[in-house]
Amino acid sequence: MPIYAYKCGSCGHAQDVLQKISDAPLTDCPECGKSTYSKQVTAAGFQLKGSGWYVTDFRNNGGAAAKPAAEPAPASPAPAAPSTPS
Repeated sequence: MPIYAYKCGSCGHAQDVLQKISDAPLTDCPECGKSTYSKQVTAAGFQLKGSGWYVTDFRNNGGAAAKPAAEPAPASPAPAAPSTPS
């Protein structure tokens, strides 16, 4: 759910409110009770979590994301040659 910033035009009370997108905007100020409470335009805030993303992940015009190349399997060690006594 998004967090909206509200401010009262009468008393100046400001508050951040967690609301669903489908909820009606608040109009009555919880401090003074007047109907001058309105949403403020604020910068969007977000946080990236996880191992990260790269600009190249989305370059194939909507297709599946490019997968990294598989690492080659490690080669098994060659059997040792039998030693001969000297």
